[in-house]
Parts: sequence; C-alpha cells; structure tokens
Amino acid sequence: MLWIKTFHIVLVAAWFSGLFYLPRIYVNLAMETEPAAYRRLLVMARKLYRFMTFIAIPALACGLWLWLAVGIGSGQGWIHAKLGVVVLLVLYHVYCRHLLGVFERGENRRSHRWYRFFNELPVLGMLAAVALVVIKPF
Repeated sequence: MLWIKTFHIVLVAAWFSGLFYLPRIYVNLAMETEPAAYRRLLVMARKLYRFMTFIAIPALACGLWLWLAVGIGSGQGWIHAKLGVVVLLVLYHVYCRHLLGVFERGENRRSHRWYRFFNELPVLGMLAAVALVVIKPF
C-alpha cells in the first residue's frame, strides 16, 4: 500500500505541474501577436496537455485504489470533501482542453488577465486537497 501511496503522490505532483503551467502558456497565447510564436506556443500547449493527461490517469487510479483500500466509514467526511476537490480539479483539467481548442481555432476572446486569474485556481485546489488529507478536519 505504501508503494501505491508513493506513486500517487509523485503522479499528482507531476499532474499539478501541468495544471500550473498550461494556463501560463494560455496567458502568453492571449498576449501573442506574432503568428510563428503563437504556433510554437500552441505546440507546447498541446504537448503539455497530452503529458498531463497521461499522468493524471494513473494518479487518479492510484487515488481510487487507496480510497477503496481504506474504505468509506463514519468519521471519514474529509475524504468525501477531498473527492469533491478532485472532481473539481478533473473538471478544470477538461476545461483546459476546451480552452486549448479555443486557441487552436483562433477564437480566444479572453484577456491575459483572465488567464492569470484562471492560472491560480489549481493552487487553491491543491491547498484544499492537502489540507483535507493532513488536517482531516471532519
């Protein structure tokens, strides 16, 4: 079980590296006016999205394994809250794919400031998930 926990932590850290950096590429795409640089940033965004998706799947699988191994019992309200945070992070990940499509089609209407705000959301998700696991407030 400790190996699964180890893999889960490492994979989640790698997944979050993508969740932190992909929206930063979107900030640059929203500001970019040079077509060649725009295309280069799109290639980076596509590759990063593919990498973070490839990493997210086993991270979530390890988390599911740990959850099923521990079980759901009374006094485990924190795990339900953490699962809610994980669902929100998966939705964020999927929405990042939608935004990539918007940039690929040249249809972005949002400012770089909006993407800067959007870029901070996974930090809040990580803080909430870690706090729930470590503190187990309920």
